[in-house]
Amino acid sequence: MSQLQTVRTVSKNLGISNRMLRYYEQIGLIKSQRKDDYAYRVYDEDAMRRLRQIIILRKLHVPVKQIREIFDNNDAVCVIDVFERNISELDKQITALSTVKVILSQLVLELHEKANMRLQLDYLSDSSVFAIVDSISFPQNIIREETNMNELSNANETLNRLTDTNVRIVYLPPSDVAAYQYVGDEPEAHVGQVIDTFVLENGLIKIKPDLRHYGFNAPDPDENGYHGYEMWVTVPDGFEVPHPLVKKRFDGGLYGSHMIMMGAFDEWQKLFEWVGNSEIYEYRGDASKGKENMNGLMEEYLNYISYVSLMPIKPSNPNGQLDLLIPIKEKHK
Repeated sequence: MSQLQTVRTVSKNLGISNRMLRYYEQIGLIKSQRKDDYAYRVYDEDAMRRLRQIIILRKLHVPVKQIREIFDNNDAVCVIDVFERNISELDKQITALSTVKVILSQLVLELHEKANMRLQLDYLSDSSVFAIVDSISFPQNIIREETNMNELSNANETLNRLTDTNVRIVYLPPSDVAAYQYVGDEPEAHVGQVIDTFVLENGLIKIKPDLRHYGFNAPDPDENGYHGYEMWVTVPDGFEVPHPLVKKRFDGGLYGSHMIMMGAFDEWQKLFEWVGNSEIYEYRGDASKGKENMNGLMEEYLNYISYVSLMPIKPSNPNGQLDLLIPIKEKHK
């Protein structure tokens, strides 16, 4: 029998968060097991092998949807088709970057030649250059060819680093929210079902068309992955929230916002790195509450109303979008 590994061991050995493990299991990419008289999930060698494959494919920027295509189909033709689609996209990106490199190199030559003259950038107004640059289209993530896993990991980290152009600064207005928390196995799914039912039974889609949906760990996972989750939905002023939900007041405020595809929870670390390196903003989370509320971090489910409207025919949605929200404030100048 293959050796079984706990969530904590897998997370540490593979550098993957508990949240990502839960998500991959939720959408059917991996499976965990339960040992007799043991409360926590464990993974066998088949699951570990599959996780290593997922990690490599994600570092190659293969989307989760396409990873599912690969694992659901043993036909090599299908796998080749997925890879060729990504290669085609890479070729477009490489061509665009090569064009930019040529233009920048020409600018450098021009500036070197005019180093002792008043700086002129007439070259940029050249109609042919403008036409070339105007035709270039860049994706959010730029990918280059790599030759080994170490370089691949370094490239993946570099190309995914958040900058001020990746993070939106948003103000979330104060609001009343209906809140529900659950600590136990698969808390996100449990809490989500309760919140969705509440929204539908109370007709919030009609009476609160600007409804917003937030969530966060409460508390964060322990070393074995056992944790809780809390969700909020905004409600109209004066709305009575029925048991087992409770009514709370969200103070709102300034947040750094970064959109991810559902499941890309490792982006949280990049958002922390962004605020740590920012010259304008700093983190304003409430560290005193520790794991109880993710220190003020939240996740907002985007387009939630359209999603919940599909119930009870509610599909798994690996292509859903979340805003990761980190509380910030301007630095004192």
